[in-house]
Amino acid sequence: MTNSSAAQITAGPQCGAKNRVDPERLAAGRAVCGQCKTPLSAADTKPLTITDANFTAEVEGSPLPVLVDFWAAWCGPCRIIAPAVEQLAAEFAGKAKIGKLDVDANQVTAARFGVQSIPTLLIFKGGKEADRIVGVQSKEAMAQRLQKFLS
Repeated sequence: MTNSSAAQITAGPQCGAKNRVDPERLAAGRAVCGQCKTPLSAADTKPLTITDANFTAEVEGSPLPVLVDFWAAWCGPCRIIAPAVEQLAAEFAGKAKIGKLDVDANQVTAARFGVQSIPTLLIFKGGKEADRIVGVQSKEAMAQRLQKFLS
């Protein structure tokens, strides 16, 4: 690993162990979990696709804090924050989950949490809503809000 400050923390897919990984090795598919020896994937550094069907497992059942971006493809402000959400997924890999829920395709979950305007970002801790961010925010502001919920 050339620069430890550039390392990413990625959870082992089988065991959940935290691994400090060089992003270049991860992208090239040459990284494995130090504990279970399962290959690590660069997909672990991308936002999860959250749906009505997997919300309970991915968000409410997560041992890590979860930031969920409620968005829609037609929403200009949602497209503005999309790159920041992608960057947060990479920066918080192994420390928190970052997901995106399309409100048009997943209306049950959006209605359940009273999402009336988008983008809305909800932060979950222990399966419960812990914070709500409505509207366009800087990546730094989103990261600062999420950071409060890391153990």
